[in-house]
This record gives sequence, structure tokens and C-alpha cells, in this order.
Amino acid sequence: MTDTASALTDIRAQIDELDAALVGLLARREALVRRAAPLKSDRQAVRAPDRVAQVVARVRTLADDAGADPDLIERIYRGMIQAFIDMETDEHHRLSGA
Repeated sequence: MTDTASALTDIRAQIDELDAALVGLLARREALVRRAAPLKSDRQAVRAPDRVAQVVARVRTLADDAGADPDLIERIYRGMIQAFIDMETDEHHRLSGA
């Protein structure tokens, strides 16, 4: 195996470890979002644009502090937040019958 191939294999193994940790954290986040769904009064409360802005601002700062690209982290978070909003909207609808 060449040095490049060996380095790539090592990097991929580290990415796989991180993915396993991230999936576990996302599962915890999903559980919390599901717990929040019945506490929301309506669809606007689920969408919570002020909360989204707050979360995005916070993760941009965290990204900068961690040496990550804040624009990249914001794009990732906006996609994740939208997926959770969609799931929470469905959950809220299911629970409320609205």
C-alpha cells in the first residue's frame, strides 16, 4: 500500500468514527425535538424563526472558535434544522390531529 493510500485509509477510518459519534448525537437531538413537539401551540411555534436565528448565530461562533468555516457550519445546520422542523411538524400534526 502506498503512503497516500495508507493515509487515505486512516482518514476514512477516522471519518467513520466521527460519523458514528455524530449519528448518536443526532439521535439524542431527535429525541429532544420529539419531546418538544407536543409542547408547541401551532405550526409557527414549530418553525420558530427566532430560535433558528439564535441557533445559527451560536453555531457560527462555535465554528469560528473551533477553527471551522462558519459558512460551512451554517449551511450544515440550516439543512439539519429544516429536517428537524419537517419531522417536528409531522409529529405535532400527528399528536394534535391538526
